[in-house]
Amino acid sequence: MAMKKVARTYSRYGREAVGVLGYLIRIHRLERKLSVAEVAERVGVSRYLIQRIESGDPRCAIGVAFEAASILGVTLFEEDRHKLTARIREQEEKLRLLPKAIHKPRTTAKAVKDDF
Repeated sequence: MAMKKVARTYSRYGREAVGVLGYLIRIHRLERKLSVAEVAERVGVSRYLIQRIESGDPRCAIGVAFEAASILGVTLFEEDRHKLTARIREQEEKLRLLPKAIHKPRTTAKAVKDDF
């Protein structure tokens, strides 16, 4: 039986952020005089996927986009690796202080029949 495919929607902010990352990746690739095929080979993916990333396709895997950005020298969060490491540790510490999961009360609770 074929499953019905549901179209995924993305917020304007999310689409714009993916678009900016795509532009940055393309600019850095062109500045380094690299072809799409050369970047794809270094990342270990197809040329088509790199083209989709550069065009701002939000359906691309974030890990692949970040790897392409890293290989091309696009700054994602921090230019200095030591600062990035410190930022990771800071976020890990925040996560240790927060609950591991959020459990919401069930809203479909059945009424208790106590009219004996």
